[in-house]
Amino acid sequence: MNHKINIFLIAIAAVLLAACGKPAAQVPDQYTQVEEQANIYPDYTGVVVPPNIAPLNFIVRDSLADAFVVQLQGNGVELLASAGKDGVVQMDIAQWKKLLSACKGADVSVTVYSKRGEKWYAYKPYALTVAEEPVDAFLSYRLIQPSYELYRQLGIYQRNLTNWDVRTIYENNREFDNKANHCINCHNYRSNSSADMMFHVRANFGGTVIIQNGKAHKVQMKDSTIITAGVYPSWHPTENLIAFSTNKTGQAFHVYHDEKIEVMDESSDLLLYDVTKNEVCHILRTPDDLETFPCWAPDGKKLYFCNANIAPLLRPDLPDSTRTQQLMIQYDSIYYNLMSVSFDPKTRQFGEPQVEIDAASEGKSISVPRVSPDGRYVLYTQGDYGQFHIWHKSADLWVKDLQTDSCYALNEANSLDTESFHSWSSNGRWMAFASRRMDGNYSRAFLAYFDKNGKAHKAFVIPQENPEYNILLLKSFNVPELTKDSVAISTDDITKCVIETEAENAKYIPTDATFRHQKPKTDAVTGASPKRK
Repeated sequence: MNHKINIFLIAIAAVLLAACGKPAAQVPDQYTQVEEQANIYPDYTGVVVPPNIAPLNFIVRDSLADAFVVQLQGNGVELLASAGKDGVVQMDIAQWKKLLSACKGADVSVTVYSKRGEKWYAYKPYALTVAEEPVDAFLSYRLIQPSYELYRQLGIYQRNLTNWDVRTIYENNREFDNKANHCINCHNYRSNSSADMMFHVRANFGGTVIIQNGKAHKVQMKDSTIITAGVYPSWHPTENLIAFSTNKTGQAFHVYHDEKIEVMDESSDLLLYDVTKNEVCHILRTPDDLETFPCWAPDGKKLYFCNANIAPLLRPDLPDSTRTQQLMIQYDSIYYNLMSVSFDPKTRQFGEPQVEIDAASEGKSISVPRVSPDGRYVLYTQGDYGQFHIWHKSADLWVKDLQTDSCYALNEANSLDTESFHSWSSNGRWMAFASRRMDGNYSRAFLAYFDKNGKAHKAFVIPQENPEYNILLLKSFNVPELTKDSVAISTDDITKCVIETEAENAKYIPTDATFRHQKPKTDAVTGASPKRK
């Protein structure tokens, strides 16, 4: 009886497989070789991949074909996958891992076969290169609708890049409730570890959620001298400190422009928050300089940040109440330089700000500096103006090599569209960043290999179990952050912290945090303007 049932089930499975039009994963005995490469989505041709990445599933776009077989080969290991008329190729994850393990430091050859009628055709093979170094296994990101849609439903999630697992760190509204509506943003970790984490809550339930030792608590940084609460953060690598910018930010809509929105600061300063003591003070507080996007060096002895001097844009004969309008009219004349300031972790004293890159003199603007784990490179985005490069098609990834004092664009990883927020893997060999290159409207999370010679390689979108995901998802991947480990605290515990607790007010400690704007004549390290490639 059981034997008959098994035969019956096998027969049903065969019928279903045939109905789906998905052939067996077998290389055809006879085929015609063609010279062009297959048109696949996403584009995974010629990329360098981590040895621990999930399968690069893709769609073959060939309207004349009704079946496909994909053959991957390297170092004596073969992986076969098939697809029906829809061209959706999904690879077995165990076989994929076996292939990558065998091909560390080597190439994998990929051949796509398509069946048109009764004939099979083989496209020109392409190669994947498997790097020796893994990427940090976990990527945290926010899924968000365009910012002008407000924050009706958004969340912070963490994807395991070695498989398809996604966990919710925190969501604001599974079902919309205006009374409970609130924004969440700026999640950040210390040194690629989720042991120390934070994110902000805005509007209802407002505060900064700090997570340490598996527990969450909520704080508020308010004082008459602080513009707003803390905004863009950076954990100190060794001390229990967080550097924040505090920004008064607004957005304006373009009527006649290739880009939709301009997001800009009217004013911004830098703060230092002591997590242990729950104390906050100013690092820099200046009326005519916009300081934002702080970032610690890996040794904790230098703080990088972006700075724009807006004094030349403000008319002294107009009242301060017109400041926003004056800046808005001149939005494309606001340029941010890369600056740094020394820091003594023992005394907690800062030195005088120094110019690292004078982008303003070239009519360019720098945003989001991130220092590589070995301390050699500063990764940043550079655009034509402003600091919110998420909306700027001119924004590209650049690095400054602190050893050679040269700055250059990572052209191999860049595209014609926006490259924005980015982070390093803990070994310094991988970069995760957001890019709008796939459709021009929604940001997706990309990875790019950064080799020992300081060269970036072709970027690729993080793989999805169903490759149609990136077509159908009408939200952007925002603030992709790489970590070595997963967030240990539960979503329920974070929710209780956000919804059920009041934020504890941080004590403000007055400091002499003003400085005269320094003209960016020379580089702080060499005394010469940084060399640009």
